[in-house]
Amino acid sequence: MNKLIGFISLGCAKNRVNTEQMMFLLREAGYAVCGDTQGVDAVVLNTCGFVNSAKSEAIDTILELAELKKNGDFSKLIVAGCFPERCKDDILSKMPEIDAAVGTGSFDDIVSVVETLFKQGGGLSYFGDISAPVSETGRILSSSPVWAYLKIAEGCNNLCSYCCIPQIRGRYRSRKMENILDEARKLVSGGVQELIIVAQDTTMYGLDLYGELRLTALLRELGTIENLRWIRLHYLYPDDIDDELIDEIAKNDKIVKYLDIPFQHISDAVISAMNRRGTGDSYRELIKKLRKRLDNLVLRTSVITGLPGEGDKEFNELYDFLKETKIERIGVFPYSPEDGTPAAQMERPDENIANERSELIYQLGSEIMKNFSKSRIGETLTVLTEGFNDDNVVMARSFAETPDVDGYIAVIGSNIPINAFIDVRIAGMENGELIAEMS
Repeated sequence: MNKLIGFISLGCAKNRVNTEQMMFLLREAGYAVCGDTQGVDAVVLNTCGFVNSAKSEAIDTILELAELKKNGDFSKLIVAGCFPERCKDDILSKMPEIDAAVGTGSFDDIVSVVETLFKQGGGLSYFGDISAPVSETGRILSSSPVWAYLKIAEGCNNLCSYCCIPQIRGRYRSRKMENILDEARKLVSGGVQELIIVAQDTTMYGLDLYGELRLTALLRELGTIENLRWIRLHYLYPDDIDDELIDEIAKNDKIVKYLDIPFQHISDAVISAMNRRGTGDSYRELIKKLRKRLDNLVLRTSVITGLPGEGDKEFNELYDFLKETKIERIGVFPYSPEDGTPAAQMERPDENIANERSELIYQLGSEIMKNFSKSRIGETLTVLTEGFNDDNVVMARSFAETPDVDGYIAVIGSNIPINAFIDVRIAGMENGELIAEMS
């Protein structure tokens, strides 16, 4: 009987892709895989370790799984990804509950890890080259039959002072364009209708491989794939969004007019302390340009409060910027000093102040989003239906909602097709959720 391996994936979309690749490799080697911990022989936990809250989540999940293992639910616990990469020197000694630790440079070793575990026992560690070429392997989609993440690069070269990604994911490595397009065609031929483009910095795509930015060229080729309906862009670095890219977004009907641009801050002093390119004025001008050239644009951004260099003046500038630009989707995080990063040694606001400022931004973002939702009532939209909520109501997304982040639109009616594009009219809003009817 084939052994059954259960998978749990924490963290970002890029991590999800690695989880799906490990599932594929194990299935190809003859193992059965699932997204559960019931009735399995081993569990693979793919972790995030980007900030302290992610590390805490990883630790809590490991301890929960350790209890299940102790109770005999399964026999082997494998922990992979960013958390073990950050703690590779002592993770096995500090957490003996783990049978094998797999770093971000060793996802492709998962078959060897599992085989060795069942033959020889625990205490295994696999930490390969974190700057090796990006793995080109298949995936078992764990997201949806109709949408998938398409990772175009790995690692990061930006060296933001507060960020540990280069330390745990390596330098920026673009995938060859032909490999990306081949994967995209396979995904679409398998029923995927929406591709969500992800990398740590999608705008940098191609620079390391071709000597020039190639995101625009890639999007142009993706747009020619038959039966692909939506292309969604995440993690665009603001300084590299040029006129050529904006033109392609404007004229390519398959690219939804929803852009995820993590500005992080607007104060020049804080941007400089973060070691990020651009200025507050250049970010403001970019938003004006995008709003002017892209009709009905919806923006998502993430910002950090309590960064080094952020006093009351700098925070107020950030707050006013978000209030004035009315960015529709705002994610906010209090600064988390990370070991080994330059910012961890810099003077910064008290943690309580960072948390208070984060809450103020959260409240502002909620108000902006509520007003945006109200403005959509009466509109007719194309949405992608994805399933049912606990009340057996169909849940759907329009161009303005990205999966797992922005929530859903509840579609009222009977005989509504699932995993399909339909036209609906936004009829109202209840508890902050848009309600729609088939048009």
